Amino acid sequence: MAEQGSQNQSGQPAVVVIHPSAHVAASARIGSGTRVWHWAHVREDVNIGEECIVGKGCYIDVGVTIGDRVKIQNNVSVFHGVTIEDGVFVGPHVCFTNDKVPRAINSDGSLKLATDWQVTPTIVQYGASLGAGAVVVCGVTIGRFAMVAAGAVVTRDVPAYGLVVGNPARLLDYVCSCGQRLYIEGKQSHDQQVQCSACGLQLTLAATSQ
Repeated sequence: MAEQGSQNQSGQPAVVVIHPSAHVAASARIGSGTRVWHWAHVREDVNIGEECIVGKGCYIDVGVTIGDRVKIQNNVSVFHGVTIEDGVFVGPHVCFTNDKVPRAINSDGSLKLATDWQVTPTIVQYGASLGAGAVVVCGVTIGRFAMVAAGAVVTRDVPAYGLVVGNPARLLDYVCSCGQRLYIEGKQSHDQQVQCSACGLQLTLAATSQ
């Protein structure tokens, strides 16, 4: 294991652990306490925060930004244009896209180059969770503490605390930051105050058009 000494936010000693089979570009920035596991590939100019886990076989593309305390499980693909904020959970085999109109070639049959297409950005906000095998089609924002069900295909924005399921993903309910369902089905026509029956937390759910 390759270990690099540093300190975490509390000032305590921490190390960056990079498995020998992982490939991390020299220009990638890895925060203290982060672990990069077997066969992961972290590309140029990636910025990964503190105390993250990058699981086996993950691909983190050029210029991706990942916050602190993010868990990225095995075989996740995070492509250029994606931003993942602090505290996000990304389940195994999740795939992010970054091109709305993917083609290998141009109309004249020539191979597409980097200058022949436009990246469409995606953002996953603080504390959100993406279940195993979910696909995130580019150009969306997944809100704070939202939850995307396993196998869902996200094609539009997910509201804060929203629980989305299916293909294409639809809003089923809302969840607390502790992860429990709130059983408030359907869209919210106005802001609403709710309390989680599991942990007692008071939440404000914003109006949504979904």
